[in-house]
Amino acid sequence: MLGRIKTQSINITKETIMKKAISTTKAPSAIGPYSQAVQVGNFVYTSGQIPIDPSTGVFVEGGIKEQTRQSLLNVKAILEEVGLTLGDVVKTTVFMADMKDFSDMNTVYADFFTEPFPARSAVAVKTLPKGALVEIEVVAVI
Repeated sequence: MLGRIKTQSINITKETIMKKAISTTKAPSAIGPYSQAVQVGNFVYTSGQIPIDPSTGVFVEGGIKEQTRQSLLNVKAILEEVGLTLGDVVKTTVFMADMKDFSDMNTVYADFFTEPFPARSAVAVKTLPKGALVEIEVVAVI
């Protein structure tokens, strides 16, 4: 027997849901016409974060592990700007230049998230901005 799902109608209009850009100096500045993140209602959507150290403006040294760590630190800094943590993340998307790096990326990724883990997609792409090995974006809920 299936349980019943209680539904409730709500009236949402464009005026009740405002879009707000989020920006912090603790993460790399956008390198194009986009925001570091956008808040819409109770959701925060980050742009993909590549492994640029915001204090130097250049990639961190090392391979996929170091780049994954820096990308996630950048995501974390953006979320902290609006009082959120990685525990508020409900969905991540990980873009990698080479799927052979999945295991090493996953090892570092596991250090940043706890159960219940966010949903995740991980895909290999032909190239990433500035030759990065990884780019990570998230959706978090307030």
